[in-house]
Amino acid sequence: PGPGGWGAILMYGSHQKELSGGEPATTNNRMELMAAIRALELLKEPCRVDLHSGSKYVIDALEKGWAKGWKKNGWRRKTGPALNPDLWDRLLALCDQHEVRLHWVKGHASNPYNNRCDELAVAESRRYK
Repeated sequence: PGPGGWGAILMYGSHQKELSGGEPATTNNRMELMAAIRALELLKEPCRVDLHSGSKYVIDALEKGWAKGWKKNGWRRKTGPALNPDLWDRLLALCDQHEVRLHWVKGHASNPYNNRCDELAVAESRRYK
């Protein structure tokens, strides 16, 4: 745990909106979750969404149903308590409001949008150092 940041880019047609935030004491997984949450929270009505993330933690937990299972089991995994239940609860509720298609983006693979999100996240995390 330490300072962290997140970044997201909302895109619709030719429109783009960058958003970012951070916290003084957090983890990379919490910041990955926050990026998805804050982006989805800005949608004003149910939408079909392509959610791209460099986080296998986020994509796998949603795609493979792990997060829903953790919630169903009282935020417990086979190996103990599920981490970040507060954020997973928010993200699962948002995913229920929208038709979300998940896409994993390999980090540092020259994806311009992923690179920009990394820049936004790093800039936010530096605010807390």
